[in-house]
Amino acid sequence: MRDNPLVGGKQGIFLGGEAAAQKDLRKGNSVLKFIIRRLLLAAPTVLGASMLSFLLLYALPGNPGQAILKEQTGYDPSLEEITFFLQKHGLDVSLVDLCLRWGKRLLHGDLGVSLRTGEPVLREFASKFPATLELAAAAMALAVQLAFPLGIISAIKRNTIWDHAGRLLALWGVSMPNFWLGLLLILLFSLKLGWLPCFGSETLAHLILPALTLGTGMAASLMRLVRASTLEVLHQDYIRTARAKGLRESSIIWKHVLKNALIPVVTVLGLQAGHLLAGTVVVETVFAWPGVGKFLIDSIYARDYPVIQGFVLIIALLFITINSVVDLVYTWLDPRIRYHSAEG
Repeated sequence: MRDNPLVGGKQGIFLGGEAAAQKDLRKGNSVLKFIIRRLLLAAPTVLGASMLSFLLLYALPGNPGQAILKEQTGYDPSLEEITFFLQKHGLDVSLVDLCLRWGKRLLHGDLGVSLRTGEPVLREFASKFPATLELAAAAMALAVQLAFPLGIISAIKRNTIWDHAGRLLALWGVSMPNFWLGLLLILLFSLKLGWLPCFGSETLAHLILPALTLGTGMAASLMRLVRASTLEVLHQDYIRTARAKGLRESSIIWKHVLKNALIPVVTVLGLQAGHLLAGTVVVETVFAWPGVGKFLIDSIYARDYPVIQGFVLIIALLFITINSVVDLVYTWLDPRIRYHSAEG
């Protein structure tokens, strides 16, 4: 009797493998279409954010010549000095000409040159971004290590002393402003105890206080979200079924509860990562951390138009990239999620 390819046998195995390969190919194509679609939608968003920030700054009183010359010399520049500075950097033209010049440079991958330092904007960003990335990674790692255990324990031991203590700690962390917490940490660990340095980024010890300042607030908000999401999953029918089968509670938590509770948490983590990589302005300023946020604030004070436009454009790209990665992670956390819109 010959093997029926629709039932079994070698031909059936071959056809089944071919069907699986075609399914994987379709899945890969849908993901690729999703990424291309996101890139096409990202272009006007990025350009619009960069141009809007420039227009808002341009509408403010003052000009870059006066601000930068005063910063460099320490006295108010004369009208002749300001005029010469504007002519030297090609700023003595209309707003339309400035926008057209910027758009032309952007088509060639040129974000311009900083009016303050004379360095290309891309080089300035590349020199400042590693410090911001280091601080963001440390703060994110601290927040995750604190938020997940405390949030899960608070949900499992609901309405116990552990839950009340965790919620009180989360409320304190959310309510405490970053700049105030940073100043308190400097006062205690740097000025009173002398254990840690408070300014700069020369050694690993310089990273502890700013990372603790950022990570505490992030951990508090993440902990509340982990607790709420875990409580919602714990009341699902499949959790009751798993317990009825006699599975250990630890196995239920790690294999069934946590993965299904991660989707809203991943969304918030993506947004927080975007904010961190965009530069934590307050914390970098308090601790004199030489990152993107502090340099951007200094450039805003100095009306450094190329830096502002370039940095906002890159930061917008970072946000869109992180959000796209988060959307792709959803399919791993929940296989039921598909990109129907990307498939048309």
